[in-house]
Amino acid sequence: MQENAKIIIALGIGILVIGLIFYFFGNKFQWFGNLPGDFKVEKENFKFYFPLASMLIISIVFNILFRVFKKFF
Repeated sequence: MQENAKIIIALGIGILVIGLIFYFFGNKFQWFGNLPGDFKVEKENFKFYFPLASMLIISIVFNILFRVFKKFF
């Protein structure tokens, strides 16, 4: 039971930190989503956006965070 509580507390702190970063430094992340590997197709009646590079960066960051949390918990 205490293990679940620790995980929930860690997730809450993580969400709080992410929220504070976006609140105070949100304008610094405008490059995210406009990386060279993000595909955009815009036509007259059609828009397609596939953020491949952005998804890879998010995947790498989450993988590192999960490994760190797993090591300490």
